[in-house]
Amino acid sequence: MNFDNAIWDDGEWVSWDEINQQIQYKEWRAKYPKGDVSLIPIFEQMIITAQEYFQSTGNHLQVYGVIGELFAAITHGIKLHKVSAQGSDGRMKDDFIEVKTLAPFSTTNTTSVKMTGNFNKLLIVNINNDFEISEKLIDRAKLPNKQTGILKVKWSDY
Repeated sequence: MNFDNAIWDDGEWVSWDEINQQIQYKEWRAKYPKGDVSLIPIFEQMIITAQEYFQSTGNHLQVYGVIGELFAAITHGIKLHKVSAQGSDGRMKDDFIEVKTLAPFSTTNTTSVKMTGNFNKLLIVNINNDFEISEKLIDRAKLPNKQTGILKVKWSDY
């Protein structure tokens, strides 16, 4: 390292990459105060990849469910369960969260939820045609009282 790619600080070289990474992490922490900062670059790269793939091919990658779960983890601090866990996708404090994602190609803006699942809250993540993300966190008590089967949940209803 030298003055071309680093600065001398307190008796050691500090690279510009390290400084830029620290700045990036501070910006992410401000934007996502509850989230796991290590997941943010993965989330951002997946959104970019999905968008670029669609723009290049006109087809969608089948990654929107994962993007929705990563969004939940970084915006709400949800600790995601292992892939094989059934009943919910993660935990936020004392609540079990079911995450459902509406993909950009969704024409009905409706998702299906298994009511036998063990969840207290439903987080619907909506990725629109411009790959912008919005979300709605719904208490299970506000969903129609259906104990079994599949419930169709429409974005516009909540």
